[in-house]
Amino acid sequence: MHKICELYKLFHECLKTFPKLERFTLGNKIENTILEVLELILSASYQPKHQKDETLRKASDKTDLLKYLVRLAHDTKSINIKKYLIAEEKVLEIGRMLGGWIRSN
Repeated sequence: MHKICELYKLFHECLKTFPKLERFTLGNKIENTILEVLELILSASYQPKHQKDETLRKASDKTDLLKYLVRLAHDTKSINIKKYLIAEEKVLEIGRMLGGWIRSN
């Protein structure tokens, strides 16, 4: 959960420099997806073991979407390469952590 919070803080700073046109479309979509992943992870941490699998898979799917959205933000020049690389690494790390949690469940 700590990693997704770090990603949100990083993206919150990035959103301030987003071009106005993308800020309310792509920017909001990325922000909302990060918050959805946070919500799913939080929910899974309190669920009984037999319910966690579905919630964790949803979180993993949202994380995959997040990878593409962050890449799209870079491709549209909404975020610079430095912030993109940091965000991409955090998203990949979250994905790996979710994958491990799913396998151990």
